[in-house]
Amino acid sequence: MSDHYVQVMVQQMKSLGEDAEKEGVHSEEQVPATPVSPDPPSITATGRDESRASDQSRKNRSRLGRADRISCGNSDLSLYSSVVSAHVAKNLSRLEQERNANVRGGGKILQGKSETNGNYATIQTSKNTQDTRREDGIQLARRRRPVTVDTAKAKTSLEALKISIKQLKWKEFPLGRRTACDIYWHGVSFHDNENIISGQVNKFPGMIEMLRKINMSRAVRTMQDLFPEEYDFYPRSWILPEEYQQFSTQIRMVKENDTTLNPTFIVKPDGGSQGDGIYLIRDPSDLKFMAGSQAKQAVVQEYINKPLLIDKLKFDIRLYVLIKSMEPLEIYIAKEGLTRFCTEPYQEPSQKNLSHVFMHLTNYSLNIHSGNFVHSDSQNTGSKRTLSSVLYRLAAKGVDVKKVWSDIISLVIKTVIAVVPELKVYYHADIPPGKPGPTCFQILGFDILLMKNLKPVLLEVNSNPSMRIEHEQEVAPGVFKYVPSPVDKEVKVGVIRDTLRLMDPVQRQKPCNPVASPDEEALPSLCLKQVYPKYAKQFNYLRLVERIAGLFIRFLGVKGNMRLGPTAFRTFIRTCKLSNSNFTMASVDILYIDITRRWSGAVADSREAGMGLQAFVEAFFFLAGRRFKTLALRQQVASMLELCLEWRSGNDRPRTT
Repeated sequence: MSDHYVQVMVQQMKSLGEDAEKEGVHSEEQVPATPVSPDPPSITATGRDESRASDQSRKNRSRLGRADRISCGNSDLSLYSSVVSAHVAKNLSRLEQERNANVRGGGKILQGKSETNGNYATIQTSKNTQDTRREDGIQLARRRRPVTVDTAKAKTSLEALKISIKQLKWKEFPLGRRTACDIYWHGVSFHDNENIISGQVNKFPGMIEMLRKINMSRAVRTMQDLFPEEYDFYPRSWILPEEYQQFSTQIRMVKENDTTLNPTFIVKPDGGSQGDGIYLIRDPSDLKFMAGSQAKQAVVQEYINKPLLIDKLKFDIRLYVLIKSMEPLEIYIAKEGLTRFCTEPYQEPSQKNLSHVFMHLTNYSLNIHSGNFVHSDSQNTGSKRTLSSVLYRLAAKGVDVKKVWSDIISLVIKTVIAVVPELKVYYHADIPPGKPGPTCFQILGFDILLMKNLKPVLLEVNSNPSMRIEHEQEVAPGVFKYVPSPVDKEVKVGVIRDTLRLMDPVQRQKPCNPVASPDEEALPSLCLKQVYPKYAKQFNYLRLVERIAGLFIRFLGVKGNMRLGPTAFRTFIRTCKLSNSNFTMASVDILYIDITRRWSGAVADSREAGMGLQAFVEAFFFLAGRRFKTLALRQQVASMLELCLEWRSGNDRPRTT
């Protein structure tokens, strides 16, 4: 940053201070009476004379000017104060001591009256002091080392990432770097680069595996067993081929009980993406898979046949969610998202229109090939629009969009809580405690459908949502090229840029950066809103399976292992004192073999033999049912956890949340 630029910034800050004085707005210095904490205790200012005010000013240094107010966290919870860094405080103390020595006895010293404002004592500061602090802050910003970002593996998110790094004035390494970078941006997996021992990576180990359609359905189903009312946002699902008979039997019974019912189902291949291989059926006999070893794994779900329509078209919402940290759990939701529209007017499914993909499937990658697809530079027209434009239209029709948004936030938090237990096992295997490794964060793409009654339904979660800011356009029959997409750029650049801002290593070390650089002040407010732990009190009771995962990890023993062997399972039983004359260790071995054998057949890509977390959860539920027969399943599991955790003490406690 040039000296000329610094001088311009100083002059701008001085002008702001002068404007504040003209408008009658007094600058205030907020001085914590105690070390700053998230919830500082209330204090009362007692000093009223000049010498006490000056003494308190020397002892406690912070700053708050109209031009210097820095937002910490999300925009709706701004804290309009920040603690000055030790370097700035030291310089200010020296400057004020020199000024006091020069004016003592003749001139006016900084004067002010202490007042009570709840948590802070307010003291008037001089304009010269404010200007000095601003100049010092700019000097610190000039000397700050730029954050380094390795973009060698960024793939399709590269363009939006480049723009974001440029806006932040950080340093990009498009071909990688011999020395460590602060942030590594991978395009697909945590394992895109295997040699990272520090910094931060934008992928979690195991996220791809966890968000495959089958694993996702299993995780949500476990939560539905425990909390059926809280997890009713996910359509009823069956896993193929293992649950084909169960699916066929249940559908036959439904039709026999009510001959007027003829439900529709949507089949999604387990590893499918971009709408590939998805189709609709009305009878189990219509399933397109082969029996035996050639059977294709898939999930079949109830089809939502009464979606909310706009312009007679079905649409879904692509919402971007940042998991900033898993321990402790931190979740952010982008305030702006995308809505993707079908390109054929919607009709309820019938035998005649089941194959009309442009009517029933909202996938962008499918509808882009429709002759009715509308590319638009406007955010509120076309086949892809901003979420805010859709919510605005709904609000104009009298819809309570605040309630809709609140329901969506609840859906997101509950879904993340469902997948975190398994993610912790993957994390423990790839980055075990004591092993050098990076920390992780990740942007997820939630696909959500609004029903006609405005209830949100989770369609799926994408571990690698497209962050392209271009779209395909047919320039000749069968010939497509990528052209800029203003709607995508508006949404996705903001998501990536503000994710980087939240992961800034300097900001992470200090909850509230005391000196905002001119570059930071020029950026818009964060487009990411924290929803967890902000709303933790409302959802913490749902984290039962996560506590079971903590026990599971405790008994894994060997670093890098993801499966429990028979000896470790026996140790778990003995430690928790679950065996007795009616449930001998021989019965324990039979239980282990039975459950492990069944799950090894269901999970084809398991890393090693033994009992995985999902199998362990099933065993835990079984043991809880035996021990607490008279209680409901949720109470059985909670009571079992308390029983198993009684033995914990000191440093031997397993890592649970």
